[in-house]
Amino acid sequence: MSNISDDPAVFTTDTLPSDPRFMATVANGYLGTKIYDKILHVNGVYNGGVGDCHRADVPSPVNVRLNIHSEKELKQRFTLNTRTGTFTHTLSSDDYLVTQYIFAHRSLVNLLAIEVLIERLVSTDEPITVQLQSSFRPASQDLDLKVGPEFQGGMYIFGKTLVPEVKGAPQPIIHMIWTPVPETVTLPAGEQKKSWMLLTALAESEEDVKVRYSEGMSKIESGQLRSSHEDAWAKFWQGSYIKVKGPAQLSQAVHGCMYYLLSSLPPLQSEDFLFNGISPGGLANGKRGEDYWGHVFWDQDTWMYPNVLLFYPEIGRDILNYRIRTLNGATQNAQKQGYKGAKFPWESAVTGEEVCPEDIYGDQEIHINGDISFAFQQYFYLSQDLMFFSEKGAWDVVKAIAEYWSSRTSWNVSSQNYDIIGVMPPDEYQEGVNNSVYTNVVAKYSLQFAVDLAYQLQIEAPKEWQEIADNICVPFDQVKQYHPEFDGYQQGTNVKQADVVLLGFPLSFPMSSAVRENDLEIYERVTDPHGPAMTWSMFAVGWLELKRIQKAEAQLKKCYSNIQEPFKVWTESQDGKGAVNFLTGMGGFLQAVLFGYTGFRITKSSLNFDPLLTDDLNELRISGICYIGNKLEFIFTKDTITVTLTTIWSSQYSVLEVALKDSGQHFLLQKGQPVSFPFGAGQIQKRATCWPL
Repeated sequence: MSNISDDPAVFTTDTLPSDPRFMATVANGYLGTKIYDKILHVNGVYNGGVGDCHRADVPSPVNVRLNIHSEKELKQRFTLNTRTGTFTHTLSSDDYLVTQYIFAHRSLVNLLAIEVLIERLVSTDEPITVQLQSSFRPASQDLDLKVGPEFQGGMYIFGKTLVPEVKGAPQPIIHMIWTPVPETVTLPAGEQKKSWMLLTALAESEEDVKVRYSEGMSKIESGQLRSSHEDAWAKFWQGSYIKVKGPAQLSQAVHGCMYYLLSSLPPLQSEDFLFNGISPGGLANGKRGEDYWGHVFWDQDTWMYPNVLLFYPEIGRDILNYRIRTLNGATQNAQKQGYKGAKFPWESAVTGEEVCPEDIYGDQEIHINGDISFAFQQYFYLSQDLMFFSEKGAWDVVKAIAEYWSSRTSWNVSSQNYDIIGVMPPDEYQEGVNNSVYTNVVAKYSLQFAVDLAYQLQIEAPKEWQEIADNICVPFDQVKQYHPEFDGYQQGTNVKQADVVLLGFPLSFPMSSAVRENDLEIYERVTDPHGPAMTWSMFAVGWLELKRIQKAEAQLKKCYSNIQEPFKVWTESQDGKGAVNFLTGMGGFLQAVLFGYTGFRITKSSLNFDPLLTDDLNELRISGICYIGNKLEFIFTKDTITVTLTTIWSSQYSVLEVALKDSGQHFLLQKGQPVSFPFGAGQIQKRATCWPL
């Protein structure tokens, strides 16, 4: 198997992976499929009740392979182009080139498409015939499918899921129209080039699927279907990119992670559908018994979301809207457990009620509430979008989470602290522990943010919120100067994954450098080497924060073992087991780049930076970083930092300046005018005095 392309954003091979789980995927936030897979998935369409709830398998008409009967030697290549969001298969001889394109349209999210293009390279009188091999069958184990009348030459099926998520919940209906796949396509003698487009449209109603199919056919007739898809991807990349001058392996990993993460998200300013969250394996995965059933965990809010937020706050808001829409289900979860407010499910689908197959996680892994509140907090700090909280339901989530924590804590007379007892921390090797340090800190943050936000909204917050936030137990060993994972933790006990180290980042919990180093050293030694992929990224961020380059590099190198060639698909574990196309691991890796190398930290009043480039990294260029209505480009070299205000993307923007930590210098940021200064720490903040742009 060989990677033939020199472009770090283009993954090319002449041999497909032997394990079909490691195939490339195409998706657009609404539809997703593995290349050559028999099924596809639709965002928010699940079948099965609690314990069996999973992404519904939808039969995929784009499962088509090319074949040519030829006595001549044929070369073939398979390519995932992350710039265009397109998978291609080429078959070529000295006489002709056949190219198959497969894509999930980036802006017309109801559409999947195949294009087959035959090009004659030399003049011959022979026709060129290509076989299209399809195993498509209009049947599903998860949908009661019926055949409808043909529409504009397309076949039509529709049907609803068999079992609702919870009793009384809606059963989603899928309508699909697709172009029948011919057995062969032929370029006649005398013709130089010809293409065929095979279109698939999916929607929730008959009316909508027909409109979308017609729209796609119009694009085909005007020759714009694939070009409009590629243009939409180009717009995405224009708004956010990371360019690395350093190891090719790092650059390829960054491009792959960005592609798979962005392809799991809705388009910019999309109102075509309600986005129903990101699962650890993305839309292409999550069928019954695999890849966490396609459910939404803290993986979305803690591991993937921060990268999205930095580049696209508006899509970050789509992710938060998913939590707003599921608040009612979360409220029912809390009531079932005997608490106030809302308890968001450890595993979520559409209703917000708990769908985890094992009760213990839903009952005990309650840090998910704090993870979600922290995501809302980071959005507010980065955007200052108070209207989202006052008018769009975000305050209701923040309030309900604070109410939950206030009822979930208990006063400990002997320690004079509030305790949270009987929980499972992020380290899932433990259960029923008291005062998980991570859980208690995110609870503390949730309550404090609710108090601060209530003040901004001119709402009177219950006094107990502040009282609990100020006095909640945060385990700390004064002698050994580190944070025990929970009450009674014995140093040296094995840990599944990143837990205490998350206090330093992303939580930025106040502690000295010595304590931060102790936490990293102690837990690095006992963290399971076979644990999930995102863990090593958080250790890397910590060591970069402490300016320990070799330590950071050692942790980052561990991440590469989770990348499966040739299409840079991540697995949850280094041995290839666990969830596939593991967006959680990719999200952690991107945070190591976006927050580790740069030292970016989103605070209440500024966007801080404190960079450190490893020895093999000569330049890091990141464009599209958002802060209070502005888009910024950062260029980090070994000696200098250059910041440019590239775009004012929101009418609710603030005039910004750079403030340097060591020299105390301030630089006004004006559109299109780069500001350069020596490599070091500083922050982006509101300018006290308004200046014309």
